[in-house]
Amino acid sequence: MLLKILVAGALLIGVMAAIKDGRILRDAGLLSHCNAVVVRGQADPTVLSCSKGRLDGWPDMTPKSCNLIAVHPDREFWRCQAPVVSSRTPTG
Repeated sequence: MLLKILVAGALLIGVMAAIKDGRILRDAGLLSHCNAVVVRGQADPTVLSCSKGRLDGWPDMTPKSCNLIAVHPDREFWRCQAPVVSSRTPTG
């Protein structure tokens, strides 16, 4: 009985950690995400292509000094004044 409780607890902690990371939810299409657009064969970090998430809807990039430039049924395109950092970990 104690072994079942420990296994269930470890499984629950693993699932909680995976959900907190966000990659599983993003890959499943539940959370919105943005990617740099490829312009003339090179990624342009100031132009972003964003997809809608089922849980959180379209991402709002205006707090990151971005302007909405085009809307398609499944994508939004944003132009930013500076490259948007997508890493959640500090770099310095």
